Amino acid sequence: MVLVREETPEDIGAVRNINESAFGQPAEASIVDKLRANCADILSLVAVEGDQVVGHILFSPARIELGEKAVEGMGLAPLAVMPERQREGIGSALVRSGISTLKDRRCPFIIVLGYPGYYPRFGFERASLHGIKCQWEVPDEVFMVLILDKSAMSDACGVARYRPEFDEAV
Repeated sequence: MVLVREETPEDIGAVRNINESAFGQPAEASIVDKLRANCADILSLVAVEGDQVVGHILFSPARIELGEKAVEGMGLAPLAVMPERQREGIGSALVRSGISTLKDRRCPFIIVLGYPGYYPRFGFERASLHGIKCQWEVPDEVFMVLILDKSAMSDACGVARYRPEFDEAV
């Protein structure tokens, strides 16, 4: 049985390995390392089976800016599961656990740049439907938002920005 919990220092090597294996390159793993070092306000969860870490998800601060006004929320990236363990529901368990934790923390929104056939099952929808645009030029259907607090997001439209650690990878 897979258990989802917060990352501990002992998980760091396994998390790096999972991200490198899942993405076939070190870029995402390097972003995770940089965010861990530079940002105190991350949510890093691991999926564990027995004593083996088999999946990882990271949420880091993001903001939606419209002129002088900004709403602070979180960005989901990356989500990684060991290739041999994909399609077993591990990624879904990580996403659901992260959403639940962020709801409890009163996070108003989560943005994600991802596969449009996957994230809508968790309530994500095209960010453009809410007047939210990604800071990078990306296809409309891959940039999504999950509104967790409708009142905090009532006037939130504008440009969504991830942490600067992501700029190198895009």
